[in-house]
Amino acid sequence: MQDPFKVLVRIRYSDCDAQGVMFNARYGEYVDVAVTEFYRRAFGSYQNMLNMGLDSQVVSLLIEWKSPCSFDDVVAISITDIKLGRTSYTIELQFTDVETQREIASAKIVYVMVTANEHQKIAIPDDFRALLIKPQPGTVNLAGI
Repeated sequence: MQDPFKVLVRIRYSDCDAQGVMFNARYGEYVDVAVTEFYRRAFGSYQNMLNMGLDSQVVSLLIEWKSPCSFDDVVAISITDIKLGRTSYTIELQFTDVETQREIASAKIVYVMVTANEHQKIAIPDDFRALLIKPQPGTVNLAGI
């Protein structure tokens, strides 16, 4: 099996709450970082997607926590699955501690396809579908390791 696309991030001090663990709202930010980097890999840049006349809007985000992460931990955010509907698609992600391989969290984010300028819902075009599901193995290292 081919390795999934993943992004490495280092948890910043400002990401943590009074309990000393990453604040729950930060997970959504890191999902966005990982998906944006995936788009960059799949489409060349987010702007290229917009140039295709396409954009996506988030309609759902589900995060399930398994264990905490803390300041200075390096976390791998892997895209584990992409499911396509007619006008929407779901990206599933896994957060894992790089050092221990401990599962931290999983996330599912659902996007609806819209036109880039008017933001009107449309069916997912075939060329976009093909790029979205094409395997994108590799790692984007934002952690400095």
